[in-house]
Amino acid sequence: MQSDNDLLFETLQQWRSAGKSAALATVVSTWGSSPRPEGSHLAVDEAGHFVGSVSGGCIEGAVIDAAREVMASGRPQLLEFGISDEQAWQVGLACGGRVRVFVEPVE
Repeated sequence: MQSDNDLLFETLQQWRSAGKSAALATVVSTWGSSPRPEGSHLAVDEAGHFVGSVSGGCIEGAVIDAAREVMASGRPQLLEFGISDEQAWQVGLACGGRVRVFVEPVE
């Protein structure tokens, strides 16, 4: 049986083999209440298709937007969402905690 990570990395490989740009987002640290553990991944292609999860839905939209910026610029980003951040309320992370997500282009 294929794991979620196996499927995610297989999908990334298919996108790249088809010549599509792609980015990988990874939860690199958490504090307090966090919907997904460190090491969770979200892969995004140039059209905005995605597979995986870094938050169970509450910050995915912001991470997908950042992934598209990363694909366009070629420069990785470190995103942080948390209870003291006004953006946390906007993206639905009002339950508390802090999540750092590293987003990088996939070559």
